[in-house]
Amino acid sequence: MNLPDRREIRIPELLEWLEHPTLGFRPFGQILRVEDYVADGRYVLRVELPGIDPDKDVEVIVDDGVLHIRAEKSRKTTEPHRSEFAYGSLSRSVTLPATAKTDDVKAVYKGGVLEVSVGLAEGRKAEGRRITVEH
Repeated sequence: MNLPDRREIRIPELLEWLEHPTLGFRPFGQILRVEDYVADGRYVLRVELPGIDPDKDVEVIVDDGVLHIRAEKSRKTTEPHRSEFAYGSLSRSVTLPATAKTDDVKAVYKGGVLEVSVGLAEGRKAEGRRITVEH
């Protein structure tokens, strides 16, 4: 397994790894599965959320460069013999790209998928630079 160099790891990404179902730090059914990509100058995050009412059961928040998605999925009145569905409180937080414009966020729910898109600023993010230590 190839792990990234320590200087490449950002804390929110490390927390996402720890939430992965195979590592066991979070119950398997409670994680929201996502996919993300950049298209047409926008960062797009898609989240699987079948069987919910987006007006009552979904909350999308952008705070300090992080996109937070929370949902509540209620169990039906009849108990199934076996269920691998996730019920209860579901959540996921994703670090936005450095060039994300947090005042340009759109969310659309269609066909059991929540799609959140965030505008991206033109140009590249500022490059890191070495700082001289005075003594």
